[in-house]
Order: sequence, then structure tokens, then C-alpha cells
Amino acid sequence: MFSGTALTAFRLNGQFLSVAEGLARPAGLTAAWWQVLGAVVDEPLPVSGIARAMGISRQSVQRIADLLVERGLAAYEPNPAHRRAKLFGPTAEGREAMRAIGPDHAAFADRLSEALGGDGELARALAALSRLSEALDRLEAENPPNG
Repeated sequence: MFSGTALTAFRLNGQFLSVAEGLARPAGLTAAWWQVLGAVVDEPLPVSGIARAMGISRQSVQRIADLLVERGLAAYEPNPAHRRAKLFGPTAEGREAMRAIGPDHAAFADRLSEALGGDGELARALAALSRLSEALDRLEAENPPNG
């Protein structure tokens, strides 16, 4: 059962990334850029905070953040809570790119909800995935697989 769940999650990840690439491309973004900008669209965060929230390495986020800054879609700001860990957030151009994705994202979300039989099914899927993620976090904290 665990292997089937993991393989399905891996497949879902690939499917979500494919959809995200298609939604982000017209706005001049990649799925990874959209993901990182999405983490800070409401509030700037240090790169390490983005990495924790997304469950990926700080180095991966740092690489993407630097690319976004180079392209003028984001900027680093001083962090009053930490001298060295600057805050990362979108520029006006980055916010505009994020807004440009909105209509197609909403339309796709509606189509997915319909394909599942309505918002209730999508909400149940989200709840199940959230419980699975929380359980994995707890188990890993109690006894890391490599430790």
C-alpha cells in the first residue's frame, strides 16, 4: 500500500508540474519560478523559510531566487530580524506575472473540480493529502529514515 501511495504521489507531482508549466509559460515563468514567487506573493520571506514551506532544499530555492532577481521579477530586501538572511519578495513585474496566471489557473481548477465530481471531492482529496503529509512529517521527525 505504501509503495502504491508513493508511486501515485510521484505521478501526481509530475502531472501537477506539467500543468503548472503550461499555466506559467504564457506569463513568462516556469513552474519552479511560479512556485517560489507564490510562496512570497503575500509576504517576503528568507530563502530558508521558502525552502521549509515547500519541503525542498535551500540551495534549490536560492538558485531560483537568484534567477528571479536577475530577471527583475523579484528582489532581496533587508531583514530586520536577521542581518545576513535577506527577505525575498516579488517586484511589481513579478506580481504582474503572477496575476497573469490567475485566469487560466482558475479555469483549470474549475475543470479539475468538475472532472472529480465537484468541489466536495476536491476538498476531500486535499484533506487526505494534507493528513498524509502531516503523518509523514511526524514520522520523519520521530525517526528519520536515514537516522
